[in-house]
Amino acid sequence: MASVTKAVYEIDGRDFATLEEFYKVVSRVLSPGPSGGARQLCTPEGGFILLWKNSALSREQLGYTETVRQLDRRLTHCHPSNRQLVGEDLERARLGVGPTVFDWLVEIIEVHCTGGAEQEDGVELVLD
Repeated sequence: MASVTKAVYEIDGRDFATLEEFYKVVSRVLSPGPSGGARQLCTPEGGFILLWKNSALSREQLGYTETVRQLDRRLTHCHPSNRQLVGEDLERARLGVGPTVFDWLVEIIEVHCTGGAEQEDGVELVLD
């Protein structure tokens, strides 16, 4: 039986410094196609490898400063019933405690990796 080689999708931490920029890069890499139109996520059978180059730089850039910025934005837009929890997360982030934007993203991706709730997607995350 022939082994299946997974497609490798590469993102580079030098290409983004905010959560919004991360989403643009990932969208461009995982959903190639003309801009302005609907794009389909390119998910090959058997999954794929997401190679995150310069992940140490991303860990720094998507650290507490970016986390505070994101939580502050979330606080102004969230439902009133969520404001207390978001506010508490914001205060922890200001103290340099708790998960960062980088941690959020890794956690989301790992849901689709071996051991995650959606491991059947066959994603492998490689932090380089």
